[in-house]
Amino acid sequence: MPVPVALALAELRARIADIEGDGRAHDVLPFGIAAIDAHLPAGGIQGGALHEVAGSPALADDAAATVFLAGIAARLEGPVLWCLRYRDLFAPALHLAGLHPDRTIHVEAGSDTKVLLAMEECLRHAGIAAVVGEIGKCTTTATKRLQLAAESAGVAAFLFRRAARTGTQADGSAAVTRWRILAAPSEPLGIPSLGRPRWAVHLERVRGGRPGQWLVEGCDAQGRIGLSAALVDRPAAAEDQLIAA
Repeated sequence: MPVPVALALAELRARIADIEGDGRAHDVLPFGIAAIDAHLPAGGIQGGALHEVAGSPALADDAAATVFLAGIAARLEGPVLWCLRYRDLFAPALHLAGLHPDRTIHVEAGSDTKVLLAMEECLRHAGIAAVVGEIGKCTTTATKRLQLAAESAGVAAFLFRRAARTGTQADGSAAVTRWRILAAPSEPLGIPSLGRPRWAVHLERVRGGRPGQWLVEGCDAQGRIGLSAALVDRPAAAEDQLIAA
């Protein structure tokens, strides 16, 4: 009797994970949006792995990327350690994306090098939900160290490349996924000067999956994003276009 395609793919992905990672099963956090989760080999954000997120030189894009990250962290269980160079994080915005201040521990490190060291140290502690590190640039070797540390801890680690400080060019990286989040025109609500925030989400690189781009609504109070209402009813053929639903 032939093996179903979905089962065969799942077994193949598990074998690849055994070869590329530490062989242990880690939690996966799906976005809950089939169009996005289908591009990720595990069907969502993998725990025990390093992920990269960036905005652009525009401050609005870096802000969108920050809230995107906060929304992911908000849906994980446990404390979140957020490592940054200096105190320029607007904490109330994280709360609006569902990441309560009581769950967030801020580590003010003072430099990119110390942020990376703090991330490694944080990943040695059990019981945490995620580790986020805001940096400008880092070496490929540093990302390999973080990937290994995340695998060992079974915790999701996120490098937030602050493009507003260093430009948009990214160095080589061992991260499993690389995302770029850009602010998009808000969806009108019928009220003057008010609109629902929207982001252009770019999955630029994913190990074992497919890159893609989507227009989504910004995080709600539970950290969830959604496809823009204007795009949900588009035909399936439109899903593979530059910005798809």
